[in-house]
Amino acid sequence: MAGHHKALIATFLLMFIAPVLVSAWYLWARAADRYVSLSGFSVRTEQTGSALELLGGVAEMPGAAASDADILARFIESPALVAKADAVLDLRTLWSLPGTDWRHPASDPIFAYHAPGQIEDLTRYWNRRVTINTDTGRGLIEVQVQAFTPEDARVLNRLIYQESADMINHLSAIAREDATRYARAELDRAKADLKRIREDMTMFRNRTQIVDPEASVQGQMGLLSSLQEQLAQTLIDLDVLRQSARSADPRIKQAEARVMVIEARIAEEQAKLGLGSNQDGGQDTAFADLIGEYEGLMVDLQFAEQSYAAARASFENALAEAQRKSRYLASHIDPTLPEAAQRPHRWGLFAMVAFFAGLAWMLSTLILYAFRDRR
Repeated sequence: MAGHHKALIATFLLMFIAPVLVSAWYLWARAADRYVSLSGFSVRTEQTGSALELLGGVAEMPGAAASDADILARFIESPALVAKADAVLDLRTLWSLPGTDWRHPASDPIFAYHAPGQIEDLTRYWNRRVTINTDTGRGLIEVQVQAFTPEDARVLNRLIYQESADMINHLSAIAREDATRYARAELDRAKADLKRIREDMTMFRNRTQIVDPEASVQGQMGLLSSLQEQLAQTLIDLDVLRQSARSADPRIKQAEARVMVIEARIAEEQAKLGLGSNQDGGQDTAFADLIGEYEGLMVDLQFAEQSYAAARASFENALAEAQRKSRYLASHIDPTLPEAAQRPHRWGLFAMVAFFAGLAWMLSTLILYAFRDRR
């Protein structure tokens, strides 16, 4: 029995007392104080509902904010942000303090970072020292950053907030670009069509030397009407002279000559209405064909102008809608400057070590007595 009691005491000292004493010594003599900086922010959407939405009682659904919060939480845990923070703040040095050398009186090889390490090692340590709590229902994010000095904790927390804000701005810019890409493509196409048709209209006017064929036709018709009126009046005067004067009267010859001149002029003007001279001096082109070509260009021009106006309005509306739904990061808790160390939880860790050490000792005692009873 004495041997069993000695073994029991030895295992108790080795498996319970020794771990408890070592853990107590390390927690209160070697474990460095860590300060916790707290910040809280949320992803907001600056969205003003339309009058129809307000009358219909349509409220903004929280799904977008919750999704943005999840994306932001994954970004904060990503190696990309760790690498950027390390480049700015030198995390390997910041978290290696107060040291990992046992010979140093302030060394803490368990809770400090072992520099230099790879980015994967630094990311794993980052996720132990940066705690993210998200409220997916309201899109709220709370970040707790641990460091060995209060200033380092707050500086790192501020960097996380700034990089998160830049990330949200980047996502907002991408969403805005996606929302306006189709409208911008339509606007560019309508603008190119309008420019091409205006160039065709300019080429037509340069080729025909006619600014507005319809106005030219109206002028020709007015001149033709005036000549026809003069012809009718001259014929009346000629008939009166023939009835009142002799056939050899020179006035009759003058009237007949005037009639011939007016008729020739009318024939020339009618020919102008039917034919138009080509700019190159080649085969004549029918004036009616020029009018038809001009009217076709005018129809294309009006359609292109209307399409451009509609595309411009659509683009402006898409741009305004994208701006109206832009997202930004709103901080409701600025990164705090801690005054007292909150880590490590010495009594909690000490109690946990004592519990598991006692449990291991009891299990080993039961195993020891079980073997003794079997013999």
